[in-house]
Amino acid sequence: MKEVVTEFIDYLTKTKNYSSHTATAYEADIQDFLGFYQEFSGAPPFVADMSRPDTICFRSYLANRQKRGLSHKSTARALSSLRSFYKFLARNYGVKNDAIGLISSPKVPRKLSKAIDPIDVEHMHSAIRDIDATEPWLAARDWALVVLLFGCGLRISEALSLRNMDVRGCPEVLRIVGKGNKERLVPVLPVVWNAIDKYIKVRPFGNSPTDELFRSVRGLPMSPRMAQKVVESLRHYLQLPDYVTPHALRHTFATALLAGGADLRSLQELLGHSSLSTTQLYTKVNMAEITNIYANAHPRAKD
Repeated sequence: MKEVVTEFIDYLTKTKNYSSHTATAYEADIQDFLGFYQEFSGAPPFVADMSRPDTICFRSYLANRQKRGLSHKSTARALSSLRSFYKFLARNYGVKNDAIGLISSPKVPRKLSKAIDPIDVEHMHSAIRDIDATEPWLAARDWALVVLLFGCGLRISEALSLRNMDVRGCPEVLRIVGKGNKERLVPVLPVVWNAIDKYIKVRPFGNSPTDELFRSVRGLPMSPRMAQKVVESLRHYLQLPDYVTPHALRHTFATALLAGGADLRSLQELLGHSSLSTTQLYTKVNMAEITNIYANAHPRAKD
């Protein structure tokens, strides 16, 4: 089975263009089920054995995950991974299992992210200068990163994957490679270019055209965890709520555009969402804000 799982993961990354992070999650889900099935059946499974699990087996697996305290969201993803794996087995090995299609995923409530107050984003500038007072180039880097996330609505992985050649000449739009290697064009505001230009001028290393734009203290490419720590430091320094994260900056970008009259299709393109239903969550956020304003300000709200 090990070789088959490896073949499936290669298919996800090389044919389906899944990210390494997503492929790793799929592999972990499949290995988790195989481990459970070995205990359930009493023997290590071979490829042909994968047609044997029935609805009782799959429901026992769900109960086992619940017993281990795993979330509904995690279990829903695990079932999705298994369904994809079974499709691969049917197509490549002729192994079919109809029972997996009869199992419903647990309901996962979709939480609405919260937007950051734009005033708090402005305050981050002076906070960064205070935090990085001894290293001006780090202050320039951190502010450029914050402004890029807030001004362009990028995912943190997208921002950190930018190279010097991508920003050379300050183009009006950036070509962003998002999830599934899907490309999109994102307009860039002058204030974003101003911050990036100031950072590049004082950066002590990483100036080759093919180098990643954002660098660590040691000159290595900046990692997502480093970027998260930047925002964490700002959150603690300014005593902001826990929801203030790099992703919240992207969410704030989307909420601001929607409040300014952007249509959902345009917003979907800018954010790189594959499904419009994901973008539609922002309409719920906006309506929640409108409802809150109404409840607190309208003279007839209390009637």
